[in-house]
Parts: sequence; C-alpha cells; structure tokens
Amino acid sequence: MHRSYRAIAIGTPSAPHGRMATIAPLVAPAWLEEHIDDPDLRIVDATVQITPELQITSGREDWRKEHIPRSTFADLLELSSPDAPPFTFTWPEPDWFASHMGQLGVGEGTRVVLYDRRENMWAARLWWMLRAFGFEDAAVLDGGWTSWKLEKRRTCEQPCSYPPATFLARPREGLIVRKHEVLAAIGDPKTSIVDALGRKSHTGEVNEYGRPGHIPGARNVSAWRIIDRASQRYRPVDELRALFGNVLGAERIITYCGAGAAGASDAFALSLLGHPHVALYPGGMLEWSADPSLPLEIGETVTDRSQVQRELPHATR
Repeated sequence: MHRSYRAIAIGTPSAPHGRMATIAPLVAPAWLEEHIDDPDLRIVDATVQITPELQITSGREDWRKEHIPRSTFADLLELSSPDAPPFTFTWPEPDWFASHMGQLGVGEGTRVVLYDRRENMWAARLWWMLRAFGFEDAAVLDGGWTSWKLEKRRTCEQPCSYPPATFLARPREGLIVRKHEVLAAIGDPKTSIVDALGRKSHTGEVNEYGRPGHIPGARNVSAWRIIDRASQRYRPVDELRALFGNVLGAERIITYCGAGAAGASDAFALSLLGHPHVALYPGGMLEWSADPSLPLEIGETVTDRSQVQRELPHATR
C-alpha cells in the first residue's frame, strides 16, 4: 500500500551552490491539492502521446480538454533541439531550454510540479531536464493525471498560463551522457547500464528501433515495472530497491530507453533511492540503433562484462 507522502522519507537532493531545494522530488496528489494556490507554484502537464505503432504526438489537445487546475502545458517536442534531426527528443541547448521554460513561467523564485498522463515518464523526463540545467525546485506528481482522476480531485477546462519568468540555465556535469560515453562504459565494472524498455524490446523479441536488442551488458528494469499499474504511482522504496537489485551497488548508473522518457523515470527512481551518480542517455535506442557501428546484444543480459568488452567491434563515435 502506498503512503500518502513518501517523498518525506526519501529526502530532497541538494541544489547547485549549496542551496537546498524547497520542494520534495515526489509529491502526492493530496499535497498538490493543498498547495495548488501557492503563488510561487507552477503546475505543468508534460504529456506526450505514443501509439503502439510509435506515432508520437503532443498531449496538448488532451490538456486543453481537461487538466489539473492552474496547470499549463510544456510541449516536449518543442523542447527538443530544433537543429538536430533526424531524432526526436534530442537534448536542447541551454538557451533554447531556458527560453521555453521562462515562457512557461518557470524561473528563479518558483517551484514546479510536473505531471503527465502516461506512467510519470514524461514528467520525469522534464524533471531530469530541469535538474540537468541547474533547477532543483521541481517535483513529479506521483501517479500523475491517473491518480488525480482516481482520487476524484477537481479538474479544469479553462486555459491557464503564468507570467513569463527568467530561467537561468546552469548545466550540470554528469547527469546526461552521449553515445561515445555509453560505449566507453560497456564492460566498465564501476558502471551499470539500465535498459528501461519492456522485456521483449530488451531481449530483441520485438524490434521497435530498426535493430533489435539492447546495449551490451545492460540490465533490464522496465519503467512499467517500477510503478503500480492501477494508480501509476511509484512503488514503495523497498520494492524499488528489490527491482534494481545489485545495480545500486555500482559507482555510476546510466539509464536509457527509446528516446529518454522511460529512462528518465528509472533515473528519477534511482535518485529517490539516493544513488549519487545517475546519468541519462537521452539519445537512447533511436540514436544507438541507427548507428550500425554500435553493438547490440540479443537475449538476456550477458553477465561477464569483460567478455562483452573483448567482443565489441571497433565502433566510431
């Protein structure tokens, strides 16, 4: 059973320059409803819709029809780099990201609660982006829209926006990695790579990204397993620890998925568990599988990492 406000026990990560964040990373619907009229609070719907055929659309239309009161909408398709085709959700440049967040009213002196309509993944993606650009006063709404509706909390059909703010992007080292860094991490005994996609995608039974399989040595902790299916809330801390298992013992953890949403949810959960060195590979399988020089592994994860490293082809960056 879920406690009403589990983030208290987990703690809040420190912000850059020694300042402590003023909001816990995970908040319950009851907390948000209690604080919904706080003048410094910004509520942001970050939904992206993906069909079984991997057709990607913005969740803006769903937000327009009905949303949490006082929430605005962040389009993660627009928050991607406009100059880096052909991949979707490419990591934006700091100025681009800062401009968009400022237009949403997010900036100095504000706190942000993020939610979505799809298993917390897109909220976690934007949470990770904010953190990577030095903004710590952000939280994910546990269970998002699903839990909000299940608990019959009030909704709104009227559009909402906030006054523009000044967002200062302060990129932080170590929170995202590029493909050459992932390649270098394969076989590194100090690093665990975590595939947040579903099991069939991980093993290669399903080919969703052009080439089947997973990054060699990656352990599969599906982002769909770390939440309760009905409420879409994150599982309790002890269950999360059991799911990630010995991954937690690595000095560094790299998470990935198709394009950085499910991987961000895994990264978020690992941060809740207190791991100090978690990085997201936002390029994911969309980028990795498109480069034929990069290795993929079929079936269950190979446990002998040194053997994996020896068998790798010479790959370019």
